Amino acid sequence: MFDIQNYASFVAAIVIFQLIPGPGTLAILNATARNGVGAGMGAVIGTLIGDFVYMIAAILGLAAVMKMYPILFQGLQWFGAAYLCWMGIQLLRTPIDASSQNSKPRQSAWVFFRQAFAVSLTNPKVVLFFVAFFPLFLRPDASSTTLAAMIAHVTLISLVYQAGLVLIGNLVARQLAAWPFARKLATRLAGIALVGFGVKLALNNR
Repeated sequence: MFDIQNYASFVAAIVIFQLIPGPGTLAILNATARNGVGAGMGAVIGTLIGDFVYMIAAILGLAAVMKMYPILFQGLQWFGAAYLCWMGIQLLRTPIDASSQNSKPRQSAWVFFRQAFAVSLTNPKVVLFFVAFFPLFLRPDASSTTLAAMIAHVTLISLVYQAGLVLIGNLVARQLAAWPFARKLATRLAGIALVGFGVKLALNNR
């Protein structure tokens, strides 16, 4: 279908890739927990646009350029690691109690869009993933239409899955709203996870 080889496997691979939690997933869940569905969807759009940029970059050969200039790739990795650690530390430092939850001003979806977009772009290994992923399902004589269809599939499946995360995350956040300890624990765990992703990225960059 759409001149994509092994179409069912292609779709299944995208779904499996989405099920693997990463920094983008945490950014979406954090936005939803803090400011609801609107903020969560802002983070979703930011993540999708970041992935779209990397898919286009993969097709245009940015990965080849990065291999020719490894210092560029390493620089992006260090920046990404630092940004993820910074976000995690901010979560670890955020005060969580019943009064602060009610008094803290709500942030716009634009704020969480920018955060998620930055998280997506500071993971340069995504472009290498797409460079390795797309050829598995391309025919030798594939046209630009086939590549466009593959990008559309990744974007649409990601949107459906991540929107579902927002809806489920919002329900869970509302249930936890009356339990400051549970909210504090969830926030701290998210912060630790982000720092962990950042440290892992930095260690891989050594």
